Amino acid sequence: MTKKFETVRKIGRDGMWDNNVVFSQNLALCPLLAVTGTATNGLGMGLATTVVLIFSNAVISLNRNLIPAEVRIPIFVLLIATLVTLVDMSMNAWMHQLHKVLGIFIPLIVTNCAILGRAESFASRQPIHYSIMDGLMMGLGFTFALVVLGAAREIMSSGTLFANASLLLGNAFSFIELTLIPDYKGFLLTALPPGGFIMLGFIIAAKRMIDKKMAAKASSAAIAAPAI
Repeated sequence: MTKKFETVRKIGRDGMWDNNVVFSQNLALCPLLAVTGTATNGLGMGLATTVVLIFSNAVISLNRNLIPAEVRIPIFVLLIATLVTLVDMSMNAWMHQLHKVLGIFIPLIVTNCAILGRAESFASRQPIHYSIMDGLMMGLGFTFALVVLGAAREIMSSGTLFANASLLLGNAFSFIELTLIPDYKGFLLTALPPGGFIMLGFIIAAKRMIDKKMAAKASSAAIAAPAI
């Protein structure tokens, strides 16, 4: 039980922080910078990618012993493309406004290196319950990165947070729409891709500073611990 708990804990920590798709691996930067003009867009894109990650990991893990090693990459891509097509069609049917805003970047989830990478490095080698957990946590970590960057850019550019959430995600999300700075004139640069790069750089730098402080604290605690 303890070993399983530690494995699940490591999978969760890797996905959300230590091996975060964006902040640690620097993957999926194209959709990251393209759709994070607002936190709402980032949330929608992140959740769509999370669904694909969960189901692709599950399907590949279930069939890992049936897929020939020589053709595994084309098969992985085909399975991921099928799942992305289903997500794309579902969003077009039930979340049409968000689908219009995200546009071509929904089909381009197929090219997200993180999804194929998790299929190759994890799902094809691990049982289904761990693979589903890995897909969930990697997806949530990616969503976290999209929302954080989108929120920072949206606040700096318009003074709002989760603008148009009820329109794009449904009325259930209306409670998260906030106006943080009334009558704000805006800072145009942060709404543009160069501003996204700059904001991303600051966020990654902040994460690395936090990692160093956590490592120093853990090292100090290990030195101070009494020998048994």
